[in-house]
Amino acid sequence: MNKDRKVSMAVIRRLPKYHRYLGELLEKDVTRISSYELSKLTGFTASQIRQDFNNFGGFGQQGYGYNVEDLYNQLGNILGLGKKYNTIIIGAGNLGQAIANYKSFDDKGFRMLALFEKNPKLVGLTIRDIDILDIDSIESFSKENKIDIAVITTPKSQAQDVVNRVVNCGVKAIWNFAPIDLKVPEDVVVENVQLSESLLTIAFLLKEKEENV
Repeated sequence: MNKDRKVSMAVIRRLPKYHRYLGELLEKDVTRISSYELSKLTGFTASQIRQDFNNFGGFGQQGYGYNVEDLYNQLGNILGLGKKYNTIIIGAGNLGQAIANYKSFDDKGFRMLALFEKNPKLVGLTIRDIDILDIDSIESFSKENKIDIAVITTPKSQAQDVVNRVVNCGVKAIWNFAPIDLKVPEDVVVENVQLSESLLTIAFLLKEKEENV
């Protein structure tokens, strides 16, 4: 990949889907696939797939297609899956616990170190051997453990405050589930997952479908 060439977010957001389907093909012992066949799986056009991969140098061979295992591994490297990321969850309610229980994060290199919570009824419990700690211990915990990613599942009213705290502790990536646009320094990455906005999008699409019947 040419480091001077900026890859669009649209392309970046398609890479995990390619990676997921390629992983499923590996489980079925599929060794090679064409861009046309991959387009039928992903819903993207064959031309779009080739253009996306060309952003990173291209991986296929004309007349052969793509080696599934090689492409899977190369996309994994592009996505940063060869690394380990120490991760914490702030907010140990239902959503925080659900994320902590999702074992696939561990398999992809996202190591859940701890959950943090202000509710004393939850502090001291464990979720899949992950301790729920008092939220006031974030600073001391971060001094003993390098934290790469903070997952925010707190109420809106608490989110900015806890983000300020983890950013001051050196965290450079935030996965935000709180319904608020967070303010962070330019060197901090934020990925917002707005569940209510996604649900409203579904409501709109359903309404449009019903109106066009």
